[in-house]
This record gives sequence, C-alpha cells and structure tokens, in this order.
Amino acid sequence: MPLAALLLVALLAPPTGDDTPWVELAGPSGLKHWKSPTDDWQDVGSVKVDPSNERRLTASPGSGVLYNGPKGRTRNLVTSQNFSDVEVHLEFMIPKGSNAGIKLQGQYEVQILDSFGKATPIATDCGGVYPKAELLPKYRYLDEGYPPKTNACKAPGEWQTMDIVFRAPRFEGKQKVSNARFEKVLLNGTVVQEDLTLLHPTGHAHRHPEMAEGPILIQADHG
Repeated sequence: MPLAALLLVALLAPPTGDDTPWVELAGPSGLKHWKSPTDDWQDVGSVKVDPSNERRLTASPGSGVLYNGPKGRTRNLVTSQNFSDVEVHLEFMIPKGSNAGIKLQGQYEVQILDSFGKATPIATDCGGVYPKAELLPKYRYLDEGYPPKTNACKAPGEWQTMDIVFRAPRFEGKQKVSNARFEKVLLNGTVVQEDLTLLHPTGHAHRHPEMAEGPILIQADHG
C-alpha cells in the first residue's frame, strides 16, 4: 500500500506580512531534506497504480516524486529541519486501501487514508485529526478525534492535495501557555478542519512532551 508524495513547507509569515520562502522537501531536492536512513524510500519520476494489483503503486525512473517503495511498508520519513508555525502544501497519491498520515512536529497527525466514497467520515478517515490512543498492551483509541467536516477524498490512484496551516504550542520557559492549533486543513481544496485547538498530541504521542518546534513526519510503515 505505497504512498507517493510531493511536499512544500513555508514558515508562516511574520506579523509584518513579509513574504516567507517555501522550503521544497521533495522535487529536485530528492531525499536530502530527510533524516537518514530512509530505507526503501526512492526519488522517482512518476507513479501509478499497478495494473496487476490495485493495492500497489509502481514507479518510473526520474526525479521529483518521493515513493515509499514496492512493499509499501518502510521507515517513516522525518525532516532534518525542525519547524514551529508552518504552512504545508502536500500532493500525494495512494492506492486502494492505503493508510498513511502527515504529522506536524512529529506528533499532531492529519490522516491520509483511502476513504473514497465513504458517506460519513470519522477521525481516522482522510483529512481527520487522529484520535488520542494507547499503544500497549493493545492499540486502542481513547477518544473520537476530529472527523473531517466532509469527505473530500478522491479515488485511489488520483493525485490529491492537502494544505495545512499549523500553529505550534507556545511556552514561557517550560510552561505551556498556548495549545497547538490547526488553523485550517484543506483536502483537495475543501476545508475539512478549521480553528481546531489540540490539548495534546494525537495517537499514542499524547504521552510525549510537547515542544515549541519539531520535524515533519510522513507515515510510511503501513501504507
């Protein structure tokens, strides 16, 4: 269940309104912005659904698209650079049944899933903000997370876009004085999250300490 992606990130513009340049985390830069080792991730020219298996992608030679390999289960990608407030533009393709996600600061997740055609999406569907969970002794959800406002997911094998405006938590010394917040999340141009305050990290990361900045993570170990 591979994932292919192109990713751009901009630090949010300062209050002066000055333009802030985008950081291109895929494209011509390949994998250079991501921590090693990257295992099966590849920089390829294009991807498409495997005509012999709708749950797989195949890749063509070239450069500009990051592809998590033919098995679809490899190491998560984590940026070398840390970010605080960010605006993210992600272009991604998934095959049928795929499951992935993008995590701001490595611990606030917006879900990527093959949710095409689902009438009533939940937080674990594409564009949802993932529920709080416990990893052990058996993975389980502790709340319902934040479902997308609507199901804007395209069919497997189509390129999709996700745009995220994220505000990092604020600290005075070690004391948190403001929670993390998704100001807006758009899936394929449709607003699926807006003005969403997060009291803690998502998934089992809720046990981890929050921070003023952290990396961007692309989940690749099961989709």
